[in-house]
Amino acid sequence: MVGSIAAIGAGLAAIGAGIGIGQIGKGAVEGISRQPEAANDIRSSMIFAAAFVEAVALFAVVVALLGNG
Repeated sequence: MVGSIAAIGAGLAAIGAGIGIGQIGKGAVEGISRQPEAANDIRSSMIFAAAFVEAVALFAVVVALLGNG
């Protein structure tokens, strides 16, 4: 029972990361379309933010899987 709850937690963390990175990409594309001259700055900020979201998601998966035992 506890293992399945940990798996659900890990799945929710992955879904949350996917939604977060999608929102970051959406905002970056909108920003680049409004200010094409700032594309490099926006792109680097987008990659930095996506890396943070991915790191937090990985941490959440590890906590969910380690929390079952």
